[in-house]
Amino acid sequence: MAKCALIFSHACATAPITTTTTTKAHHHHHHRHISVKSLPFSSSSTNLNLSLNRNLKLNSLHPHHHNHHPHRPPSSLNSDVPHPNSLTLGLQQWDSLTANFSAASNIPFLLLQLPQIILNARNLLAGNKSALLAVPWLGMLTGLLGNLSLLSYFAKKREKEVIVVQTLGVLSQFVVFAQLAMADAMPFPYFVATSVLVVTGLLVNFLNYFYLLNDSVWRFWEDVITIGGLSALPQVMWSTFVPYIPNTILPGALAFVVAVAAVLMARLGKLSEKSTKFVGAISGWTATLLFMWMPVSQMWTNFLNPDNIKGLSPFSMLLAMIGNGLMIPRALLTRDFMWFLGSSWASFFYGYGNLACLYWFNSISKEFFLAATAGFVLWIGMALWRDTVVHGYNSPFTSLKELISGS
Repeated sequence: MAKCALIFSHACATAPITTTTTTKAHHHHHHRHISVKSLPFSSSSTNLNLSLNRNLKLNSLHPHHHNHHPHRPPSSLNSDVPHPNSLTLGLQQWDSLTANFSAASNIPFLLLQLPQIILNARNLLAGNKSALLAVPWLGMLTGLLGNLSLLSYFAKKREKEVIVVQTLGVLSQFVVFAQLAMADAMPFPYFVATSVLVVTGLLVNFLNYFYLLNDSVWRFWEDVITIGGLSALPQVMWSTFVPYIPNTILPGALAFVVAVAAVLMARLGKLSEKSTKFVGAISGWTATLLFMWMPVSQMWTNFLNPDNIKGLSPFSMLLAMIGNGLMIPRALLTRDFMWFLGSSWASFFYGYGNLACLYWFNSISKEFFLAATAGFVLWIGMALWRDTVVHGYNSPFTSLKELISGS
């Protein structure tokens, strides 16, 4: 399960599909978005997601996007800031760079998945099928659902680079599922159901991305993701603390009933507009929170079994920190709080947090840990500083305030 968290944003994501508005040739289609993006996966509905397109302030950079918001807020056009033309140029360059950063996150995430796939292949070729029993397919299935939710979120936002990240996450996990099925480590009926889910999810998302999908089909898919995500989150959180608490499926079952009821009421028009938007945002936030919970689960495991910390790979934790960290500047620029929260959380708590645990238990050198710390701090500082500059603000707190408030 810990491996699944690394795709968030896989970061995260971190983290979330909600009802959001996408634009095609100045025509608005209302959908639910998942974000995950951001995230991480989902659209906190029209508000949360389109605060991205709104606050992106890049309508002048992407004239094909219909945006009713001004390129820059009036507060940034004071006499003590650079000329608007220079700000626009800087914003264009930073927009391009952050998109490239997101695309580059595919490298660490791909490197993170390949070792497990290669190891499974070696064991299969050697006839050592029992070795694959150690791979938790049920936990990976939860991560797969999160990745599909985040894929829907980012596809709706047209974040091409992150769509590739989430798609690779889905495909790499599916390869592992196929290996587990060949080793009889995953029941075949569950593998068939998973295969149908993967094919359907990829097909629906990419048809929707290219505006080739009927709205009713997309809404049904969003409902499936919402119900699945809301059911999985409390169950995963509960299971983390077993056997200290009773082992039961009650949390997931109760959440499933609530999710079905909420979706039905929203579709039947029994909820207010605000409540309907909230239901649309559920899937994105549940996917993001699911990926955010995985580092917590890992930390809890480390606390209970300190000796197991030696089984963590410092290289894998470093890749997790880098992969999620590469998405932070883009999430900040687009003012996508869900994406920013999921990616930052995964980068800090999963990647850097586990490196700190490894250092505490003398599993990595002081030099390695200090270098990782310095790189992480400098990267976050650079992202905040650059965003402040391209918007003509005097303080990074202004950018963070916009990110959190969506204004």
